[in-house]
Amino acid sequence: MSPTETDPRPAPDSYTETAYRADAIPEQSYAPHNEMLRGRILEARLPWGSYLGLNPTTYQYSDLWYREYQYIGDDYHDYTMINETRWSQQVDENVGGIYRICRFLLFLYSHGFSFILPGGGRAGGGVLFTGIMAFGTPLFIFSADIWFQGLIPLAIISAFCGFATLILHLWDKYELRFYKRNRNWTDELAFCRRTGMVKTPIGDFPFYEFDAFLEMTVGTQGSQFHSLKLIHRYPHRSRLPHTKHPLEFSFSVDGSIAQRYAAWDMLQRYMDVSQPLPDVPELEPFRHLDPTTRAHDEAGKRGRPATYWRDLYARASEAELKALREAHRAEVDSAAWGGRPDLMERSVPNFGEARRSEPQDVNAYGRFPWKAGPLVERPEAASPEDSPRETPRQEPPPR
Repeated sequence: MSPTETDPRPAPDSYTETAYRADAIPEQSYAPHNEMLRGRILEARLPWGSYLGLNPTTYQYSDLWYREYQYIGDDYHDYTMINETRWSQQVDENVGGIYRICRFLLFLYSHGFSFILPGGGRAGGGVLFTGIMAFGTPLFIFSADIWFQGLIPLAIISAFCGFATLILHLWDKYELRFYKRNRNWTDELAFCRRTGMVKTPIGDFPFYEFDAFLEMTVGTQGSQFHSLKLIHRYPHRSRLPHTKHPLEFSFSVDGSIAQRYAAWDMLQRYMDVSQPLPDVPELEPFRHLDPTTRAHDEAGKRGRPATYWRDLYARASEAELKALREAHRAEVDSAAWGGRPDLMERSVPNFGEARRSEPQDVNAYGRFPWKAGPLVERPEAASPEDSPRETPRQEPPPR
């Protein structure tokens, strides 16, 4: 597809009866205590509803999506992780085990011993190894019978790293070709907008049965890492066979803790068919394929051209994109994520029992308690109709 085209396939006209709507969450049973979570540091359960309409910067300003979009072309709908019907959580590769092992070893070799790093521009591991060998070369020369024999180790390591550099160059150049031939996102493990269901290896479950948690893990040197986890609320219905692990999903987001909140906000709006699709680049080609989003855009509520993101990435320089990215990151970090009501309290009888205060600035979860700043209480959930709708945010056009 060219930067001025949209996906030509016809748009379906309806959702299924099980599609998720924030204003129509059914009554559910009590949430049991999940013993499988014992020992894990779940610092916060993120609230349902109360959308802020902000997307994580990773999705708003992806470095890779436009290159993939240009290369994959007409097959982009099926070869991207997220489209208007499903947000996949796994890649289904049509390759064998031996091929996977060989590819992994080739990846280690090319990325570990190349003179350059992926993308070029900076020195890679090959520079270090060659430098060490060059430093010891005079010793080899002095101990060799013939002086040029002392250069053989340096020549070998140089050739070894040079070949790794060639492979890395070809990897960078043809990575998308490999992606298109062997990496197809599976529909068997996904969040499905049109049905409101989450597909898993042990069956399909309604989206509203999963809760989002901010999990903190501690590194070997005391460093803290936070991740966004979606965990099934009813473990007795979804125990994974032959393991004690709960049914859960992880969402990778770069940046601050606020970016994890934005990812949860985006996922909820993606699944909520009363909302248009999140206005992110990867979903732009498919907005007309989603009934709610199509009606939203045709009414002029998006406030942007149909090819806004593709035009932006086609024309903007890397410096301009970096400036937009940093401005968006600051907007996400400064948003009022703390102290919002939890809509799920209206549907799960004991959900409000776990309500507790949280930092006004949610990024404080990554600080020491005495540096966390003011705390705020989550108010009781109001009528879902009071939740704000997503409004378009106008980024400045590229110069």
